[in-house]
Amino acid sequence: MKINPYQPDQSGMAYSVGTTLDRFIKSKQSDFPFASGELSQLLRDIALAAKIVNRETNRAGLANIGGAFGQTNVQGEEQQKLDVIANIRFIRALSKGGEVCAIVSEEEDAVIDLHNTSGKYVVAIDPLDGSSNIDVNISIGTIFSIYRRITPAGSPIQMEDVMQPGSKQVAAGYVLYGSSTMLVYTTGFGVNGFTYESSLGEFFLSHPNIQAPKDGDIYSINEGSEFEWNKGVQDYIRLCKEKGYSARYIGSLVADFHRNLLKGGIYIYPPTQKNPNGKLRLLYEANALAFLAEQAGALATDGKQNILSILPESLHQRTPLIIGSEKMVQTAMKYFAEEKL
Repeated sequence: MKINPYQPDQSGMAYSVGTTLDRFIKSKQSDFPFASGELSQLLRDIALAAKIVNRETNRAGLANIGGAFGQTNVQGEEQQKLDVIANIRFIRALSKGGEVCAIVSEEEDAVIDLHNTSGKYVVAIDPLDGSSNIDVNISIGTIFSIYRRITPAGSPIQMEDVMQPGSKQVAAGYVLYGSSTMLVYTTGFGVNGFTYESSLGEFFLSHPNIQAPKDGDIYSINEGSEFEWNKGVQDYIRLCKEKGYSARYIGSLVADFHRNLLKGGIYIYPPTQKNPNGKLRLLYEANALAFLAEQAGALATDGKQNILSILPESLHQRTPLIIGSEKMVQTAMKYFAEEKL
């Protein structure tokens, strides 16, 4: 049967060829009876900022905007020039959109109160994950979480609006700046991926209804920290090697997660002697990816509990992360349960 790419399928959606992000978002607005278009506009604002960051990333070598900025962020990590640029671009887009009342960014010490009391949403974002890879032209990304504020619109923002568990996310996603630029997101109704066509300036639906393989043969972990792992982690990685699994670790969280999401695999950032609470941030890294993983049929845990059930206690709270194909995570947990993480 020959498919007409312009003819709607049984669900009323056009086939993936030619379906822009904007059209897709509009078609899904009915999924949110409590919303009146604000969430859809917010997702468009994020997409717009992503296009700008994509442009800056692609010209980094030519414009001398790669390399270190000369300062450290709240994490104690050296900021790259593109970290600062991406942070500015996303904050600007979210501020001007009018739907957001507050932003939590990896690059900012405190909550950014936009003083937009009519805004219904809080955004937690890592503007440029893996930015230390910019100078060597390796994939990097943006990670975002969107929460609906708890306090009534019209009142000042409160910390309870910000410090919500991942289970309260209304949307989450990431942008991967790689051989092609992709935006992957969920609003709790499955996961869909869009690839950027730069000549047209549009994101097009390229990966509809992403489903993570139930099992896989890829493991992603920084083996340079092996002697800082507990015995359970060491034993599980030994099992992976005995089974002939492939070790794939880019050092860019978005890129590692994206590959395993599509091909089947497990990503592990366990507690170590240096980072006993893990290294990844709960609010704007682990929560977003955990929400995406569960919507795609995968699993995410900190070694003790579901990532999405953790109630945050601080803005830049760190967490261990074990995330990936369902069977691989379940097997890993049997090993990790041997010792207290």
